Amino acid sequence: MKTARAWRGSLKDFGIRQRPNFKGPNWVIVLVCLVSIFLVGLYIYQPRNAAACYIFLSRSCSDLENTPTVPTRELTDEENAARVVITEILKSSPASPKNAKVAFMFLTPGPLPFEMLWDKFFQGHEGRFTVYVHASREQQPHVSPYFSGRNIRSEKVDWGKISMVDAERRLLMNALQDPDNQQFVLLSDSCVPLHNFDFVYNYLIFTNLSFIDCYDDPGPHGAGGRYSEHMLPEIEFKDFRKGSQWFTMTRKHALIIMADSLYYRKFRLYCRPGFEGRNCYADEHYFQTLFYMVDPNGIANWSVTYVDWSERKWHPRSYKPQDITPKLLKNLTSYDTSLHFTSDEKKTVLTTPCMWNGMRRPCFLFARKFYPETLNNLLQLFSNSTSV
Repeated sequence: MKTARAWRGSLKDFGIRQRPNFKGPNWVIVLVCLVSIFLVGLYIYQPRNAAACYIFLSRSCSDLENTPTVPTRELTDEENAARVVITEILKSSPASPKNAKVAFMFLTPGPLPFEMLWDKFFQGHEGRFTVYVHASREQQPHVSPYFSGRNIRSEKVDWGKISMVDAERRLLMNALQDPDNQQFVLLSDSCVPLHNFDFVYNYLIFTNLSFIDCYDDPGPHGAGGRYSEHMLPEIEFKDFRKGSQWFTMTRKHALIIMADSLYYRKFRLYCRPGFEGRNCYADEHYFQTLFYMVDPNGIANWSVTYVDWSERKWHPRSYKPQDITPKLLKNLTSYDTSLHFTSDEKKTVLTTPCMWNGMRRPCFLFARKFYPETLNNLLQLFSNSTSV
């Protein structure tokens, strides 16, 4: 008894009041009333989320699990149709042809100054690639047999306008007609390969990713200065993305581009130079925004074509003959992190580790921009190099 009194005294020292003792059956009556009130409330206000279902094991849980998620807004018929088509394409099992090929699609205003370099790159690998050339201004005879007869019907292309996207879609449309083409690479007339054919082929064929450059730029050269509210409701500000136009794309994603009219029309109408005082360039935003919205896990968020934007000018750095050295090739093939530069006041440098099938790998398979007069130096460099 003395010890109990001492313990009750210590509770008072901490400011803790002792609970009074209930006498008789009063405490049982109070407890039953509280439980009854709780059960009645639970019946009237049944659980509305999975956590409550788990705790209370309500019979409404099965109904909750089967209730579809209500979208934040009602989708239009066009959006529903687009989602059905895109979902079916993404769900379909990819074909695995015995002779999987890479489609190399060249978007050029005229002649290809590095045609003989690409000829050297393709030699000995017949049957594992196809070539398509979209020459928008003039078509001249080709010097490589791999390019002869590979020109597609082309139309005029204006820099920064939707005609650039139209040309890319036209290339994809022609390349998709070959069922063996599984990866589709967009290249310019100033692009050169950085590795040998086997390295490039294995890098692309043995992954199911599209290497589409995609990042959020809140500045004037991104969403902050190019997004238009006319794109609502289908495309919201938070989904507007930017990136380099030079991509590689899986067959599934190429089919989605061919099937899409809804999002393409939004960019054709409302992403163009001078619209509402903005300079929006569809080739830097359309593919990037579309795949960020419909299949963000299916893209790598970087391009395998290296472009040096570090000078932060309107055009990237161009390489001259004196720049073509073994050190340059070693540097370009050793990068395993992709950099993006935002155009807002913060000038943030965004870094993306280049992960290939869960492994850190070199980022770049191709590079641009190279002046035509670098051809001889590049041919010599590739002939003497064992690292590519």
